[in-house]
This record gives sequence, structure tokens and C-alpha cells, in this order.
Amino acid sequence: MTDFPALSELAAQETELQLPGFTNDDAWALGSALVARAQAEQLPVAIEISRHSHQLFHAALHGATPDNDTWIARKAATVHRFGHSSLYVGQRSREAGTTFEAEFGLDPQQYIAHGGGFPLLVRDVGPVGVVVVSGLPQVEDHAMVVAALRAHLTDRG
Repeated sequence: MTDFPALSELAAQETELQLPGFTNDDAWALGSALVARAQAEQLPVAIEISRHSHQLFHAALHGATPDNDTWIARKAATVHRFGHSSLYVGQRSREAGTTFEAEFGLDPQQYIAHGGGFPLLVRDVGPVGVVVVSGLPQVEDHAMVVAALRAHLTDRG
């Protein structure tokens, strides 16, 4: 069984990883960093970054399949609907002693509370988009996004 981070840890990540702004150039830099890591580690992932539902970056690396794009869409829909990472949404249900599916009754073909989707949060503005990775176990998808956002914030100064 996968060890999931506590809800408090996931909430702290969302507070920590607020950006000063988010441009098309930021999407390219963040996406390129994710691709570079995936290539270096030969990870079979698909990556998507959008701002206000406008796709700014998409890549599918060796081993990724069309199913990964479906997972991306479902994770992104969950982030947009709930305003939190897709792993946070799933963990909130787990910590409440239920499942995302039982708690919300949403169409599983449209929404999934599996890790890998993370809101792009601009400080003093709120959510402006989503970054999603799909192809690894869900906690690893989430961790890959968190690491990339941390590095992006460091690079921005």
C-alpha cells in the first residue's frame, strides 16, 4: 500500500508553492524542467500545464500512452473544481474515513482524486492554472510536480 502524505503536509505545500506570477515563459520553463527530469530518469510520463484552461505546455515522453492524457484531464478537472491538488482532495476523503468517489459521487470519467495535479497558485491572486504529471504511481506523480515547483520558485528568486 502507498504511504500518502498527511493532509496537513499537502496543505503546507500549497501554501509554500505560491508563485509571484505565472506567464507563458514560466509554463515553458516549468514544463521543460519536468521533461528534463523525466528524460534523465527515463520516466514514462505525460506532462501538461495550463492557465485558465488554456494549454500552454504538453509533452508525452517515451512510454506514455493516450491513457495518460485522459488521466491528466481528470486530475486537472479535480484541481479546478476543488482548488487543491488532486492528491489533497483524495487524502481529505481518506482522512475523513471515506473515498472521493463515495463522498462526492462525481463521474469518474471526468474527475479523479489521484496525485499528480497541482494548482498554479499566484500569491494574492489565487489559482490561475494547473500543472499535471501522469504515468507514475500517484504519490510519485505528485512529488515530481512539487519538486519542479520548488525548483522553479528558487530559480525565480
